[in-house]
Amino acid sequence: MPYSPAPRKRRKDARPSELSAAALSLFVEKGFAATRLEDIAARAGVSKGTLYLYFDGKEALFKAVIQDGIVPVVAENEAIAARHTGSTFLLLEKLLDNWWAAIGQTDFAGIPKLMVAEARNFPEVAQFYYENVIRRARTLVGNTLERGMAEGEFRRMDVETTIDVIIAPILMLLIWRFSMANCQSSEADAGLYLRIHMDLLRQGLRASQV
Repeated sequence: MPYSPAPRKRRKDARPSELSAAALSLFVEKGFAATRLEDIAARAGVSKGTLYLYFDGKEALFKAVIQDGIVPVVAENEAIAARHTGSTFLLLEKLLDNWWAAIGQTDFAGIPKLMVAEARNFPEVAQFYYENVIRRARTLVGNTLERGMAEGEFRRMDVETTIDVIIAPILMLLIWRFSMANCQSSEADAGLYLRIHMDLLRQGLRASQV
């Protein structure tokens, strides 16, 4: 009788990460409202009942996606800022480079477009994202701006408004990529876009004596 290997069993502790990875891909692909729990389970290769062993619903899965995938990058950037010495603009570049490598070039980059589209319909999910990602990111950028202004590297500007101006083009890049970019004949050069953005920031933030 020919040998038939036993079916491979996946480790139980791997299932939550597999489920959150499946949820992320479907959230980005279909949106939060249109994604069904059975679709997430199927993409992860488990039953819907198995999914419920780890998550009590779609909102819990979304929170796991954010908590496990994006929040650690925010924390890493906070640590980078705490350790940094020298040019504050160089710190801004480091923060953007780290964020882009970990988030901007992955499926997580589709989350901002999802939140813009569905925040009003799912306020609890939106509030979780705001408190754990947006608020912390804004605080980090604001602290960096204040540091540069205090050291005389950046000119004095309204910090809250400047945070918006710094972040908005990056958000637009991601939102466009997961929406209207489908209408373009060729993909935009994200690297060039970000280099131009940082060059404009360098010129705009610079104090007159620097």
